[in-house]
Amino acid sequence: MKIGPLIGTKTWGGLVGTWDTPPFVDGGRMVAPRGGFYDVNGEWAVEGVGISPDIAVEQTPKDVIEGRDPQLERAVQEALDRILTEGIELKPEPKAPIRYFRPKGN
Repeated sequence: MKIGPLIGTKTWGGLVGTWDTPPFVDGGRMVAPRGGFYDVNGEWAVEGVGISPDIAVEQTPKDVIEGRDPQLERAVQEALDRILTEGIELKPEPKAPIRYFRPKGN
């Protein structure tokens, strides 16, 4: 959608959905793959492949223990840098929506 760079690490690539799996009488359940998606070329996409980020930033357990989030920190820095070169355009607030209609003549 070209709204900004993807920052972080490659996704693991698991996208096939599992839904509508009714529970067993003992409360257990079975999970089976039911759906995925394909790209504009008609090829199955992403499943088992993942998506690579535009800017790779590793986040380790040590970072989390220290209360740091390198991916978020890099994303904020990237946004601040881009505001200086690309700017932003704030759109005017739209008119308030009309959520009810009063009949005419009342």
